Order: sequence, then C-alpha cells, then structure tokens
Amino acid sequence: MRVAVLGAGYAGLTLARRLERTLPADVELVVVDEQRDHLVQHELHRVVRRPSLADDITVDLHEVLDCEVRQAEVTAVDADAGTATLATDDGEETLSYDVGAVCLGAETAYYDLGGVREHATPLKRLSHAREIRDDFLELDDGDRVVVGGAGLSGVQVAGELAALAEEEGVDVAVCLLEQEAAVAPTFPESFQRAVHDSLLDAGVTVRTGTAVTSADGDAISLVSGEELSYDQFVWTGGIQGPEALRDERPVVRADLRLGDATFAVGDAARVVDSDGEAVPASASAAIRAARVAADNVGTLVAHLRDDDGGFEPRLTRYRFEVPGWLVSVGDDAVAKVGPTVLTGRPALALKTTVGAGYLGSVGAIRNATDLVREELDIAERDAIDAVPDDIVDVSESEEE
Repeated sequence: MRVAVLGAGYAGLTLARRLERTLPADVELVVVDEQRDHLVQHELHRVVRRPSLADDITVDLHEVLDCEVRQAEVTAVDADAGTATLATDDGEETLSYDVGAVCLGAETAYYDLGGVREHATPLKRLSHAREIRDDFLELDDGDRVVVGGAGLSGVQVAGELAALAEEEGVDVAVCLLEQEAAVAPTFPESFQRAVHDSLLDAGVTVRTGTAVTSADGDAISLVSGEELSYDQFVWTGGIQGPEALRDERPVVRADLRLGDATFAVGDAARVVDSDGEAVPASASAAIRAARVAADNVGTLVAHLRDDDGGFEPRLTRYRFEVPGWLVSVGDDAVAKVGPTVLTGRPALALKTTVGAGYLGSVGAIRNATDLVREELDIAERDAIDAVPDDIVDVSESEEE
C-alpha cells in the first residue's frame, strides 16, 4: 500500500512527519515536491533586507524526512482515481497511490489585471525576495515603491522595504495599496489598527479603499481613474490554486476529503471547518489541518487494509482555532494574544520564537537555533522566556 503526500510546504511536511511515526511499517510513504528544500514562507520577507537568513529558513527535505522524497512538479491530480501526474527531468510519469493528500499550496493571483503579472514581482520564493532586494538597491532618492495588497504578506514586505531604505540612507517612498477599507482586512479590528499604526511609524504610506485595475511599465491604474507612478512594483494581492488543480482552490469540508481516497490540506483548498466557518489561508491553519489529515489518512489506511466492505470509516473533523495573530513590520511587530495587542520588543521576540519553534517541530533544530541568533540579541532573552508555549505564527503562507 502506498500513501502519497503531494507538496512539502507547511501542510505537507507536517503531515509527512506525522505519518512517518504513525503509519504501519509495511505502508510505503512517498513525498513529492518540485524543490529539494522546504521554505519557511512566513519569514521570506526577511530575506529582502537580510539575505543571510535564506539558509536559516530553508530545510533540506532529505534531512528531516526518512521516507522516499521525489523531486518533481505535480501537474495534475485525479483525486478519485488516486493518481498524480508528475513532470520530472526524465519526462512525465504517473504516480498511483492508495491514499493521498494534496498539499501543493497556492500561487499568486493576478485576477486578469492587465500588465500586473508582467510588471510586478510577487513574493513566493527566495528568488523573488532576492529580486525585490536587488531592484530596490537600484533606486535613487525620490523614487517610489508600490506594494499591491495589504494582507500580512504585503504588510511585511512593505515594512522590510521601509526599513531597508532607512538602513541604506535613501529617500525612497514605500506605498502600500489595499482595496478593502483596512490593512490586514480579514483580521480583528484591534489588530488592524495596531498594524496600520506600525506601518505609519515605519514610514510606509498606506492607501486603503484603493483598487488596482491595470499597470504598465511606469504607472499603476487605480479604479478611481488615478495613475500612480512607480519605480518598483511588488504584488501580494491574492492567491489562486495550483496548476495541478487547474488554478482552482476546491472547497473541502471539515474531514478535508477531496476525493474517495484523497485529502486536500493547506492553501491548495478552501477549507470549511466543523463550525461551518471558512478557514483563512495561513501557516497556522495548514499546520493544524495537517494534524487532522494525519489522523484521517491513518484511519483510511486501516479501513482499506481491513477490506471488509463495511461502513465508511468515521473521520476526524477539523475545527480552526488559534491563540493569536502575528506580523512583523520592519523592526517592529504586532501580536494579538487573546484580547491583548503587543508591539515592539515583546512582539518581535514572540514572532521569532514562534518561527524557531516551528523549525524545531519539523526537525530543523540547527535552523531554529540560527534563526534566533540572527534575529534576536542577548538583551531580548528575557522577553523570549516570557513567551507562551501555545502561540503559532499565522503570518500568511500565501498572500490574501
């Protein structure tokens, strides 16, 4: 019997590591990802200002997984038939599985806005962070960077660029656009206000209620009819499903079942939890859903092995709960823990510790240690000691 995990992002890696511990020894576990490394997406914006962090936020899959890892692009999935089409260096092949999980994450959405794909840089991969940095360092005094989309990814990259401008001593304006009425529009109002204030303190110009309609090489057209000139354009305006799912994010219910023997976990799907609530596309949601998916994969494997033709197995249902929200804004951070909103050093310490805690949870102990050393100085250790154990970073793994 074969179990396939398609994708090794937050959901896929968490799921695979759990299955390694829980599946029967005679069940073959295969993980497929187009990269050989796992990327800690919620720290990617940091590479714009601190390129050395790239090593800390990439994890060699072969070092943290003890199962078969295939490097290939998943180009199609038949969730009912239990097959995935893979593109490899040797050509196309079909991977069959008895139980599978689609954990392919999401891609940047451009919503058919003319010229945006062609002229803006997204923030999904290390190469994007490096490109954003290189382009920024070519700017001169008086130039303008526009970041489209003020979900957490947009907030974080705008904050990094404003801090980089200050470090480099250049007078570059950083403008953050959001079509909704507030930054971080899907989050609580108290969190939104604190994030907005932190952006202003960092020197970012924030324009909410401002929708983009198109772009060319010199300016961005807004729904108001205004033409906003720019010298660098970064796009974090939304997400769509992976190519393997025809760019769609199918809806799955609380048992996470996409097909007869296939589950969908993380940003690749739109998850509706056991309370009937839509689950946000976030690292936190992906990690928590992966734990439920591991239980359900194990249940389905046991059911198929029994082959008794009886009733369908009872699957665990996912309910989304998080103890808090976190986002960094340059040298500041905002954290909401229950009703309390923290900023400054306590929030920064909390965010870094959570990132290190995630790395430790997937077996990347050296990366976790290096991340803390890079991000925090000795004077902040007291703040780390005060961090609650159950906070999970929910900075978007994708843009919203």
